[in-house]
Amino acid sequence: MSASPKTAQLQIRVSAAEKAAIQRAARRAGMDMSAFVLGRLLPPLSARFQELTSACGEQEAAGRFALAELNAFLSGLADGELRDAVLSGPTARLADIPANYIAAMVEEACGRRGIEVPAWTGQIAPLVSPFFGSQLESLRLYLLTHSPPTFRRRNIFIDASIGARV
Repeated sequence: MSASPKTAQLQIRVSAAEKAAIQRAARRAGMDMSAFVLGRLLPPLSARFQELTSACGEQEAAGRFALAELNAFLSGLADGELRDAVLSGPTARLADIPANYIAAMVEEACGRRGIEVPAWTGQIAPLVSPFFGSQLESLRLYLLTHSPPTFRRRNIFIDASIGARV
């Protein structure tokens, strides 16, 4: 989350035992109680980005759903939130296709908003062989000519990109 001035207060009622447990957990985490509770309720956007990119490396069907969820996540972020969320590249070990797909999605999202593309995307080498979003041979020419440039540069040929649904 972007740091913004604290202008409101939230009070919750807890038992003495619950308060003590929260204090202990915050102390173990090296945080004050407010930061600890906020971090648990509203995790940083970068943590959500890492979680989604890790899921993109899963088996094919789950990976496709994760890519769709990452698409929705990136599409829903404001400019500053996007910049904060994608500042660091995926920490999970990813195969070449999901790594390039994620890099292309981030490049596309940043490009659409006029935000500087994070440097880590340039460290992911484009695919050696083309990857088509459909196995239908009859669609290949269409995909070759209609794929967004950020995806084409990575040798990925799809029909839709950030913000679009197929």
